[in-house]
Amino acid sequence: MYILLGLLIGFVAAIPLGPVNVFVISQALKRDFLHGFMAGITAAVLDTIYCLVAILGIAQVTFNLSKWLPLMKIFAALLLTFLGSRLYVQSKTYHETKPSNQMKSFSPRPMLGVFLLYVMNPSLYVFWLGTAGFVTSHYFVAQTGKTPVFFSFACGIGGVIWYFILTHYVATHHHQFKPRTFQQIFFVLAVILFVFAAYTLLTVFFNIKLKL
Repeated sequence: MYILLGLLIGFVAAIPLGPVNVFVISQALKRDFLHGFMAGITAAVLDTIYCLVAILGIAQVTFNLSKWLPLMKIFAALLLTFLGSRLYVQSKTYHETKPSNQMKSFSPRPMLGVFLLYVMNPSLYVFWLGTAGFVTSHYFVAQTGKTPVFFSFACGIGGVIWYFILTHYVATHHHQFKPRTFQQIFFVLAVILFVFAAYTLLTVFFNIKLKL
């Protein structure tokens, strides 16, 4: 039962249009299915780790790092602004890549980008802490034995399923788009990242005002 619950939670958690999904979509559009999917797999692996750490209780250490959260948010906002700026530039300069130029070599940059987005996003810690509290308080998942491992792995698989569907759809249908359409898509994705960056900075200043 808890395996199915883990698959569902992992799948649903990956769906919202956040910075990670925006980044995964952009990689599938700019590069190819493999780069987009590997970025998604990286996100799913990190979800698995976060979930397992939270359930085992080690994530309580996260509360001791609360004083670093504003700094982490600032770095996250800068990273989102950087990624958004690149997408904005590409929205102005994009031209369709010839099939023969695709898949020359695999680049680890998409995976690194997702890793940085995760590390600098405190809301992900809160989400998996909340998920761990929910499944353990309702006795869906025990905090001992192999159950936390299997549940966390199921959450990761659920995320992988979503990212496969997402990147496969984008990579399969992007050939139907004209270069101008790509430019518009990149522009919209850039705006979304800028909004996330602005919101992240606002939460930093909002927390500071609360303390004062």
